[in-house]
Amino acid sequence: MNNTFKEILSNRRSVRMYTGEAVPAEALDLVVRTGLMTPRGRNLPSVELIVVKDKAALEFLSECRPHGPGMLAGADAAVIVLGNSAVSDVWTEDCCASMTAMHLMADSLGLGSCWVQIRGRESKLEGKTAEDVCREFFGIPENYRMEAVLSIGMPKLKNEPKSFDDVDLSMIHTERF
Repeated sequence: MNNTFKEILSNRRSVRMYTGEAVPAEALDLVVRTGLMTPRGRNLPSVELIVVKDKAALEFLSECRPHGPGMLAGADAAVIVLGNSAVSDVWTEDCCASMTAMHLMADSLGLGSCWVQIRGRESKLEGKTAEDVCREFFGIPENYRMEAVLSIGMPKLKNEPKSFDDVDLSMIHTERF
């Protein structure tokens, strides 16, 4: 972990193709612990995680929505990020902080990852959301909401880094819009 934060941000990309090589257990553990180290609203324990390595469960996740999660079938692991709505009214923001931190940690360790949104997405089943079908499959209690899933694997390709010089400065406003 000798990368600077600027390098990590420049290099980080959503990775949707994996080699099939196993993610080192220590690296996965560090990514997951990072998800619980992030800031929380009022420092309340609103985020919980489910680590998924079972291939059948990863396949299920890859099909929980009509579009987008297919890479989960080829991932070595996934982390389901849950917010406890009974603990905090800002569980969504807390979950997003966890997802972002895990995404960045994964890249800093040479792992590929991709954010798969679940909250607010429909499933392939008529009248059910992706969250509904995942809740049933993984036994998630009612007071927990499923924000997203982070796929994790060894990246098949290395993408070009982004440049801070390419940031669209017209989107930055000073003092007022």
